[in-house]
Amino acid sequence: MSIYSPLEQFALVTFVPLSLGSLNISITNATLFLVLSFLVSYTMLRFATYNATVAPNNWQYVAESMYSFVNDKLVGDLIDHKSSRDYFPFVFVLFTFILTSNELGMIPYTFTVTSHLFMTFTLGMIVFVGVNVVAFSTHGLHFFSFFLPPGCPIWIVPMLIGIELISYIFRVISISVRLFANVMAGHALFKILAGFAWTMLSLGIIGYIGSFAILSFILAFTALEVAIAFIQAYIFALLTCLYMKDAIHLH
Repeated sequence: MSIYSPLEQFALVTFVPLSLGSLNISITNATLFLVLSFLVSYTMLRFATYNATVAPNNWQYVAESMYSFVNDKLVGDLIDHKSSRDYFPFVFVLFTFILTSNELGMIPYTFTVTSHLFMTFTLGMIVFVGVNVVAFSTHGLHFFSFFLPPGCPIWIVPMLIGIELISYIFRVISISVRLFANVMAGHALFKILAGFAWTMLSLGIIGYIGSFAILSFILAFTALEVAIAFIQAYIFALLTCLYMKDAIHLH
C-alpha cells in the first residue's frame, strides 16, 4: 500500500521545462496558479465594476466593500487619510492578490502559491524595500532616528540601536513566515484528516462511524479555513500599513 505524505501537495510540478543558461525558469504549477490568481482577481473586479450603477448589485457591492475596507480601515486609519490616495493602490493589490491566492487554494486539486516560503518571502521583501524607499524619500538620513527613541541614556544607545535594527530587519521574516506557516499548516491538516478518514473505512462499521465523524469535522474546518484565508490576507495588509506608518511618521 502506498503511503502519501501530507506535504506532497506543496511539491512543484514542472509543466514546461525552460532554462536560461544555468538559470531554471521552467513553468510549474506555482507559475500557473500565480498567474491564475492574478487573472481571477482582476477579472472579478472588472466584472463587478462593469456598468456600475448607483444602486450596486451583489458583485458591485462586494467590490465596493473591499475598496472601503482597505481604504478606510487599513490605509486611512493606520497610515493617514491624507496619504490614502498614495498608498491605497499598493495595499489593495497586495490584499486582493493574497486573498485570491488563499481562497483559490481551498478548491480541491489546486495549488496554493502562498503555501511556499519563497513566495511569501518575496512579498515580504517587496513590502520591506517599498517601506524603506518611502522612509528615505520622506525623511532622508533623519529616518535613522527611528532606531533611537528620544530620551534614552547615552550608555544604552549602542545596545538599543542594535536591538531596534535587528527587530526592524526581522520584520520581513515575521510577515512572510506568518502567512506561509498558517496556510501550509491548514492545508497539511486537511490532508492528514482526509487520509485518516479514508484509512478508517477499512475498519468495519466502527471505521465508517469514525470516518463520518472526521469528514464532518473536515466540513466544519473548511469553513474555518476560508475565514482564516481572509484573516491572513488582512494581517499581511495590516502589518504592511503599520510598517508604512512607521516609515512616514517615525515614532
